Amino acid sequence: MEETEFIWLDGQMVPWKEAKIHVLAHALHYGSGVFEGIRCYMTDKGTAVVRLQDHIKRLFFSATSFRMKMPYKEAEIAKAVIDTIRKNELDAGYIRPIIFYGYGKMGLNPVGADLNIAIAVWPWGSYLGENAIKVKTVSFIRTHPKSTNPDAKITGNYANSIFCSIEAKEAGFDEALVLDYKGEVSEGPGENVFWVKKGTVFTIPLGTVLPGITRKCVMDICADEGIKCVEKDAKLAELKQADEAFYTGTAAEVTAIGQIDSDTIGEGDIGPITKKLRDIYLAAVKGKNPRYGHWLTYA
Repeated sequence: MEETEFIWLDGQMVPWKEAKIHVLAHALHYGSGVFEGIRCYMTDKGTAVVRLQDHIKRLFFSATSFRMKMPYKEAEIAKAVIDTIRKNELDAGYIRPIIFYGYGKMGLNPVGADLNIAIAVWPWGSYLGENAIKVKTVSFIRTHPKSTNPDAKITGNYANSIFCSIEAKEAGFDEALVLDYKGEVSEGPGENVFWVKKGTVFTIPLGTVLPGITRKCVMDICADEGIKCVEKDAKLAELKQADEAFYTGTAAEVTAIGQIDSDTIGEGDIGPITKKLRDIYLAAVKGKNPRYGHWLTYA
């Protein structure tokens, strides 16, 4: 990854290479951290952060999963994000705020350990590339929703995503597709999934999948464009028989799926509805669509 100069750590701007934690930090051993992935883009008005308030609100919600007592308010963390972008003179890239239990206590109960907060920013291009990708249905299932909080971005939850991603890539695919405990479609390792059939857009309902902010953007665009969007459970066969399919996520943006396992989706390339939604989304986050100007916070 490309380094920048400073990381915001517990209220201070610290040189990148000096932003360190103790080897006995609780989160390192037990996954007791929460985080967000946020993007910023260069626009005609300068660097713009996409849906900053929504991301920070979800970050604070995730923190409640671990009974974290936040020493800052949401507005203060949002300001720290902007300050970190400015300090590093970042035009466009990725933003990673993370809250985690640090040094001071071992054992599964983290209460009593230090609470650390960091914000890092760096340049980062397209996560899955510009073309339609190949995805593999992996042997691992998504974590059962009753065994964790599926609405929170918890660091420990992503061990499941790592297993899925490794399996897919070792098999020669670009990304994984994960089923849930019922054997139905869930999501990607770090993306929500959509599919299109006869002009209608479908996606998996909340409750077992992360309420993705890019997911919400795409659903809002569908509503604005008069495209019917339905939340429903689906078997893998339904997804494979779709006219189009795509992933959404902060890192993935809107990425077309051209193949699932050995099955070609549609023409195997980005379909017309996916392209329309992607084009509108990218125009919006780059400040080129005034209709979505309220999504942007300028640094």
